Amino acid sequence: MFQPKAALFDLDGVLIDTETTYTRIWDDIEKVFPTGIENFALKIKGTTLPDILSTYFPEPTTQEKVMVLLRKSEDEMTYPLFDGVMRLLGELREHGIPAAIVTSSGSEKMARIAAEQPEFIGMFDAVVSDADVTYSKPDPDPYLTGARKLEIKPCDCVVFEDSFAGMESGRRAGCKVIGIATTNPRESIVGKADYIADSIDELTVAMLYDL
Repeated sequence: MFQPKAALFDLDGVLIDTETTYTRIWDDIEKVFPTGIENFALKIKGTTLPDILSTYFPEPTTQEKVMVLLRKSEDEMTYPLFDGVMRLLGELREHGIPAAIVTSSGSEKMARIAAEQPEFIGMFDAVVSDADVTYSKPDPDPYLTGARKLEIKPCDCVVFEDSFAGMESGRRAGCKVIGIATTNPRESIVGKADYIADSIDELTVAMLYDL
C-alpha cells in the first residue's frame, strides 16, 4: 500500500477557480500580440511568466506591454476556492501529512491571494513560486523543490495537477500524480496521471493510500 507523506498542490485550476479567467486573459493578450500558436492559452498553462515572455514575446517593448495588460487584468481578479479544498486540507493536517503549493505564479499574486484568503494560505507548510525554481513545468524542478522544502522524498509525495505540463512535471519528479479534470477533459488525462478526479471535492485522504 502506498504511504503518502506529503501533498503537493498546483494552484490555479486545482485549488482556486481561476483557469477560465486566465484562459480569457491570455486569449485577449494573444489577439493584441499574435504568436501564431494554436490554442496558445492552453499551451502555456503551468509555465512560469518569465518563460512565457522570453519564449513567445521576446521583444522587450512587447514584454512591457504584455505585463501592463496582465497586471491590469490580475488587479481585477478574485481567487475563489473550489468546493472541498478546505475540507481536504483539513483532513491532511489531521493525518499529519504536510502540504505545499507548487505554482508557476509569482510573489505578487501570492501576496494578493494571502490577503484575500489568509486561512487558506495558512493551511500550507511551504509555497513554491516562480522565483524558487530554475526550470518551469514540465521540468521536474518545481515538484522536486516542493518535496525538498517539506523534507520528504518525491516518491512519497502526491501531486495534484490540472495541466498537462504540471502532470508531466510531477511524474518526472517521481511523485504519484492525481489529474484534476477542471481545465482539460477527463479523457485527455488518461495515461498522464495515476488517478483522475473531476474535482478536489471528490477526493479524501483515504483515497490517497490506494494510489
